[in-house]
Amino acid sequence: MKHLLIPIAAALVLAGCSPSAPPDSVEALAVNLARLKELRAQCKADHEKLGDVLCNRVAQATRRRFMGEGQSPYANDPVSKDGAP
Repeated sequence: MKHLLIPIAAALVLAGCSPSAPPDSVEALAVNLARLKELRAQCKADHEKLGDVLCNRVAQATRRRFMGEGQSPYANDPVSKDGAP
């Protein structure tokens, strides 16, 4: 029984050491402008090397920095067909 307890305890300790968020998540990239610019240039130069997943995260972080988190204050304003407000 002692021999079984040690590997189980070691597995539980190692499972608790995993990082909480990947370093290149959308949120992390939106905050770190230098890393975002670096990855945008790399995606533009060699998209196949970095892959779709990372380049899509870069694009989403770029949109998030430009557009912000929320919706536009004008998103729900009605627009008439004749152009009059």
